[in-house]
Amino acid sequence: MIAYIKGNLVIINEQAVIVDVNGVGYEIFCANPFVFQDKVGEQVQIYTYHYVREDTQVLYGFKKTDDKLLFSKLLNVSGIGPKGALAILATAGVRDFVVAIEEENEKFLTSFPGVGKKTARQMILDLKGKLPFEYNITDGNEEGLTGSVYSPEKTKAIDDAIEAMKSLGYSDREIKNIVPILKQEEHENTDEFIRKGLALMMQK
Repeated sequence: MIAYIKGNLVIINEQAVIVDVNGVGYEIFCANPFVFQDKVGEQVQIYTYHYVREDTQVLYGFKKTDDKLLFSKLLNVSGIGPKGALAILATAGVRDFVVAIEEENEKFLTSFPGVGKKTARQMILDLKGKLPFEYNITDGNEEGLTGSVYSPEKTKAIDDAIEAMKSLGYSDREIKNIVPILKQEEHENTDEFIRKGLALMMQK
């Protein structure tokens, strides 16, 4: 198996990045390729999952090992393929997802593209208590898991920033590409998210 790829990041598109390793270009599909935007032209190390089937071989890439591990666990769930697993990682952090599984939050799980109630129940059945991430909630505060659980203020600020960017003429597709990056920011102010979003758009 190919555990990671280290080389020069030469191309980013909406689905994948291409990393040059000694003259060989590896196409690596990612949940959100634009998280590597600031590394174009530089050396990167991307953790990879080598997906092999009789008729296909694909490299899926991740910035963090926890994302790669969750991706591999999701592939073991009936009804979840690589595209579905990537869609989940594109819209939720590891922490948010694990909390939803442990608390059997079907409403959260069915918010992902292509996930209905049946698949949500299957994920809970297959993954609850089996994900190798620390799960600890004390006095309503969630700790120990990779990622972040967003406050209502931050969620609203991001939603308002998205609407503002739409009003400026940016498409849903363009905005979708930068939302995961915005969620990693520590702001809770709409104007800060708008400024960050516009800066990311200018880099594309």
